[in-house]
Amino acid sequence: MGLFASKHNLLFLLLLSILMLPVAFCRFVVEKNSISVLSPESIAGRHDSAIGNFGAPDYGGSMILDVKLPQKGEDGCKPFESSFKRTSAKSNPSVALLDRGGCYFALKVWNAQKAGAACVLVADDRVEPLITMDSPQEDEKAAEYLQNITIPSALIEKVFGDKLKEQLAKKNIVTVKLDWSESLPHPDEKVEYEFWTSSNDECGAKCTAQVDFVKNFKGAAQLLEQGGYTSFTPHYITWYCPDAFIQSKQCKSQCINHGRYCAPDPEQDFSKGYDGKDVVTENLRQLCVFKVSNTTKKPWVWWDYVTDFHIRCPMSEKKYNQDCAEKVISSLGISVKEVRECMGNPDADAVNPLLKSEQDAQVGQGARGDVTILPTLIINNRQYRAGDPIPGKLDKAAVLKAICAGFKESTEPPVCLSDDMETNECLNNNGGCWKSTEANVTACKDTFRGRICQCPIVQGVQFQGDGYTYCEPIGPGRCKISNGGCWSETRNGETFSACQGTHLKGCDCPPGFRGDGKNHCEDIDECKEKTACQCADCSCKNKWGGYDCTCKGGLLYMKDQDTCIGKGFGLGWFPLFLIVAAMIGISVAGYVVYKYRIRSYMDSEIRAIMAQYMPLDSQSDAHHLLQEDSS
Repeated sequence: MGLFASKHNLLFLLLLSILMLPVAFCRFVVEKNSISVLSPESIAGRHDSAIGNFGAPDYGGSMILDVKLPQKGEDGCKPFESSFKRTSAKSNPSVALLDRGGCYFALKVWNAQKAGAACVLVADDRVEPLITMDSPQEDEKAAEYLQNITIPSALIEKVFGDKLKEQLAKKNIVTVKLDWSESLPHPDEKVEYEFWTSSNDECGAKCTAQVDFVKNFKGAAQLLEQGGYTSFTPHYITWYCPDAFIQSKQCKSQCINHGRYCAPDPEQDFSKGYDGKDVVTENLRQLCVFKVSNTTKKPWVWWDYVTDFHIRCPMSEKKYNQDCAEKVISSLGISVKEVRECMGNPDADAVNPLLKSEQDAQVGQGARGDVTILPTLIINNRQYRAGDPIPGKLDKAAVLKAICAGFKESTEPPVCLSDDMETNECLNNNGGCWKSTEANVTACKDTFRGRICQCPIVQGVQFQGDGYTYCEPIGPGRCKISNGGCWSETRNGETFSACQGTHLKGCDCPPGFRGDGKNHCEDIDECKEKTACQCADCSCKNKWGGYDCTCKGGLLYMKDQDTCIGKGFGLGWFPLFLIVAAMIGISVAGYVVYKYRIRSYMDSEIRAIMAQYMPLDSQSDAHHLLQEDSS
């Protein structure tokens, strides 16, 4: 991993150079695979090659290929004009033979892959022992193509390369077989492998590669471990601070246990964010999670913890801390107390046995070289060569194939013979995910890559939450499922609920109760708190979820007005009766007057009309008619 540094801090640069001294003199081991020349017969035989530290070697497999030279650009440093693609179904795939020098090894392979080559052999330009073709470090242009190299590659000796070129110059077909079956030791029925990683998730593409690999490979790793097919061990790289610099600001912020165990600053800036000692502490916690889980014969729980920690406690959200970590530990059924005891005191001026053993394990043993980069995978004490820390290099399928190549022939587990991997982690402790205690609803979902904690959809109702500690239903119909996650209680056949069907989410205690609505609602004593039934004639009695109010003297209680009124035509109704009676009398009198006046008017009108057509009986009648008319 790229270490932290301040360009203007000379003291720290000196410290950095001293810290890296053990790494500078590391012992590297060249991983080899076999190349057999099948034709022409004159050069047939077996030769060694050094596996490239990028691309994807076909561990446990082999390839038969026809060797081809490029028409131009023998070193492969520029894109090829010609193609290495197969010319017919009967022809073999092509392996491009390129010269060493001129550019990075990885660029040669990338250009050949784009031109259709299935593999690349790079012929050395000098007589020397084979070396590992490494990838360029901290190169922005290289980063663009390194993650996309998928074909294998190898370096061959100059003498062997010259023989191949000589035969091709004679127009002979040169066919070779590349064999990776012996690249990994496979002595018995159990594979031992180590994964060197870090809890740091803020170091760019390299950290992203580790997080993605753990998430994707978890299901396969747990299946292999639970079946007893593998023995897995996680490891973490640490550095130390020389005695002369223990009291420096840099060592104090990057190291624990008095400078004995150090890690780079995540942001490469001492003035902000997290410090290297935070990373060392979490790395130690993850080692202890593995150790405690291993004592309960469930070492595979480490994969759950690391995956969940990256999801729930990322640095970017400022949750990378002890409190968040211990919540994850607890959710997986691991003893927080035992993990703390395993970690010891990070501030103590003493050796931490677990971290000391990690530093010792970094040194290469036997056929394995020193571990210097992250991530690194060791299978049967042999370094996995597709493990360059570039996104995509620790591919689940490729790593699984490499692990399967480590089993003794004919002893491979079923997972190595089939792509169909079924796991059911949700059956054990619900996978550490949220589960409703009242209904059969869970956030644990089993997938090909292992379980995930994701709030479900049940009976058309969507649950929402982090999936680990809570999920709550939202939207219409939520109250019919586990009461919407709200408080509910029944007493004496009467039920009250804090789930309101008109609300899309949330819990509100019903009238007569108060509380958070989710976990509890308590009855309000309206009588004691004098919030109801307070009129002079009222008598209050509290009950669960409400109250009863009675009135003295047989009066009727009006709840809306909080008052008492009479039930019949007593004194309370008499004024109203008088008003109503008076109104009725006035109406009747008005109607009588109105009827009499209308009748008189109509009489006079009729008499006047009749006088025009016939004589009246007497003048008095006419005179009377005129008087009525004039009136």
